Amino acid sequence: YGPGYIREQLGDFTFRISPRAFYQINPVQTEVLYRTALEYAGLTGTETVVDAYCGTGTIGIFASRNAARVIGVENNRDAVRDAISNAKANRADNVRFYTADASDFLQGMAKAGEHADVVILDPPRAGSDERFLSAVTTVAPERVVYVSCNPETLARDLGYLTRHGYRVERIQPVDMFPHTEHIETVALLNKLSE
Repeated sequence: YGPGYIREQLGDFTFRISPRAFYQINPVQTEVLYRTALEYAGLTGTETVVDAYCGTGTIGIFASRNAARVIGVENNRDAVRDAISNAKANRADNVRFYTADASDFLQGMAKAGEHADVVILDPPRAGSDERFLSAVTTVAPERVVYVSCNPETLARDLGYLTRHGYRVERIQPVDMFPHTEHIETVALLNKLSE
């Protein structure tokens, strides 16, 4: 019944969300979460940003106003379809979305000699994996903004990144699920000088 998706307003943007696509359930705190992530990204309008595990494109579209180019990557075809529709609906002309495994995509970027200034990742509860984190360090962005719903896998993945050329600068929890033990966390990592 109906069109097979819902529309949700988040800040100045409207998002189409299909039943199989991920979307944050607390819109008020999601705006806090995204503002924090974008503050940490430190965008000036000249950067190429990779939005890994991009879902319906929400973070990338939020970032598009302050970046030269945003590349979103997600392996859920329904979510990417929504992300492309969302970019068009929100006139985010500097965003491109790709259906791919985030690890494979970043490794492909690295092999092609492509560069990203900022990588924003918001992986599932299981966190990322070493293939993806290794690809991040090969692409070598100046900043990595890690959004996580699981402090344990966040700690594990930050451990990998800090052993491979990055330093954790800031961490901010965001209470997305009031009256529960669950939080979202945003971490900023900067590349160490060589």
